[in-house]
Amino acid sequence: MDFSALLAQLLNGLAEASSLFLVAVGLSLIFGVTRVLNFAHGSFFMVGIYLAYTLTEQFASAGAGAWGYWGGMALASLVTGLLGAAVEIVLLRRIYKAPELFQLLATFALVLVVNDAVLWLCGPADLLGRRAPGMKGAVAILGRQFPSYDIFLIVVGPIVLALLWLLLTRTRWGTLIRAATQDREMLGALGINQAWLFTGVFALGTLLAGMGGAVQLPREPASLGLDLSTIADAFVVVVVGGMGSIPGAYLAALLIAEVKSLCIGLGLVHFFGIPFSFTKLTLVVEFLVMALVLVFRPWGLMGRQQGASRNSAPVEAPLRPGTPAFKAIVAVVVLALAVLPLLSTHLPYAPVLMQDVLTAALFAVSLHFIMGPGGMASFGHAAYYGLGAYGAGILIKSLTMPMPLALALAPLIAGAGALLFGWFCVRLSGVYLAMLTLAFSQIVWSIVFQWDDVTGGSNGMIGVWPASWLGGTAYYYLTLALVVLSIFLMRRILFAPFGYALRAGRDSALRADAVGIDVKRVQWSAFVIAGIFAGVAGALFVFAKGTISPEVMGVSKSVDGLVMVLLGGVQTLLGPVVGAAVFNVLQDYIINATDYWHAVFGGIILLLVMAFPQGIVGFFRHVAEQWNARRDTGAATAKEKQA
Repeated sequence: MDFSALLAQLLNGLAEASSLFLVAVGLSLIFGVTRVLNFAHGSFFMVGIYLAYTLTEQFASAGAGAWGYWGGMALASLVTGLLGAAVEIVLLRRIYKAPELFQLLATFALVLVVNDAVLWLCGPADLLGRRAPGMKGAVAILGRQFPSYDIFLIVVGPIVLALLWLLLTRTRWGTLIRAATQDREMLGALGINQAWLFTGVFALGTLLAGMGGAVQLPREPASLGLDLSTIADAFVVVVVGGMGSIPGAYLAALLIAEVKSLCIGLGLVHFFGIPFSFTKLTLVVEFLVMALVLVFRPWGLMGRQQGASRNSAPVEAPLRPGTPAFKAIVAVVVLALAVLPLLSTHLPYAPVLMQDVLTAALFAVSLHFIMGPGGMASFGHAAYYGLGAYGAGILIKSLTMPMPLALALAPLIAGAGALLFGWFCVRLSGVYLAMLTLAFSQIVWSIVFQWDDVTGGSNGMIGVWPASWLGGTAYYYLTLALVVLSIFLMRRILFAPFGYALRAGRDSALRADAVGIDVKRVQWSAFVIAGIFAGVAGALFVFAKGTISPEVMGVSKSVDGLVMVLLGGVQTLLGPVVGAAVFNVLQDYIINATDYWHAVFGGIILLLVMAFPQGIVGFFRHVAEQWNARRDTGAATAKEKQA
């Protein structure tokens, strides 16, 4: 690659960095003030690009010319900001005091609703916008043609950065924003209306996301997949730059965009005669950068350690052993599951659905093992689920290993992955730990996606079936037995001394360390245990379906696990089981009921979050505790009257 080609790639990186910065800086602003991880931020980017397409086409049809085009771009950004303000007022204000992960669940549900709303309004086809008036040509740079519009984008990023700096440092509103990032409670004590400040910041953040989408219209078509792809990149930029740091967001966007452009420019390179494709790294290079930054500088390039959240979410109560009544209910449920295949004449699909629920429940319980008692949120738990599934498939297909042995060894492969990644992850906390798990998960996904000779690449693997003696309902009973046994073992571990040490590290790492508990080692061990049982779920899944693809370890699978845990309730051991059952049954039913099942499903999740902020099981446990308290109070009052 000569100097002119290198310069062209660097300029491409600068143009891409500006668009990425517009999205990420809005997300950084929102998190810095509200402490909400807005998973729906990518949806506002998508809305911005669709609005820009619609408005520019309408103005062009009316003969508005260049003024209509640029006016449509500006109006699309403004409308996106107003939509963001409406979402903050209607939805987020009601959940600011909920645990942070439940806020994440609510914004994920919003992603589903917005995506189907755009599908209904604009259709499924990609929409390619017009080229920007006055910028349809190219500029010659060292003999190479560089698009004029990309030069415009290169200028936009620094201008927005400078305007935001002026806003935050030279205006009273900017001073309030900076104060809110430091101490929101003190700001409220001084008489500042926090509600409207949060609304204004959310509107500004979503306006910037909409602007990021609008300016991308001449470069890429509007499509329904932009929401999730954009939010992943935006999260990476915000974390690499430092949560809440605006200059850090621009620096991180610049770094990631330039590294990705250089990988494209380098292409295939030979090292000592061995070919290496840098182009393939573009699938995962941003996550490699994030992993390196978080390992060596845990708070990002220009960030600093965030203070502990001071929301008024209830403190988790100690775990209690099951009562005789609870154990009897569990026994009845297991017995009903055992009887279910006998009813296949009347309910032919029920055993198939229940087998999916069982593997999903084990996956959710393994995630809850580190999230609830361990206090470690993971955005990449699907990596171990996928390692178990692919491990079983490779042992069967490549090594021709017997199915029972492959089923036994596959979870150990997942455990080995958790052993390696967990060593780095447990040295972080909060959102930084969660994002590092996401980075490792995406690295594993990219290897599986591109290792055609072993994993089948994007096509996956087929023909991974259980042994012949496990045909019919036998494999269902094997799944039921292994899932029940695995959940029982994890429950026993949590009530063993190890489980108490794990919860002590979650509640107060300093106090746990003071009494002699090696908190990091305990958390690392918990990471490995959770990875092994997630691998069991993955291996059971692949033998049930007979096929596997890279989607089983993608971001969406990790998000599904989070939704199941939070839906059931992260404060209870039963929560992930109930959450997995509700999630899978609802999803299966709604998919068959309507083409817009994402919106319906997202709406139901929003209602459940609003109605059950502690999760379904947490809510009913709270109701039962209140009823028991009133009953005990009434009994005590009656005794006093008799006395």
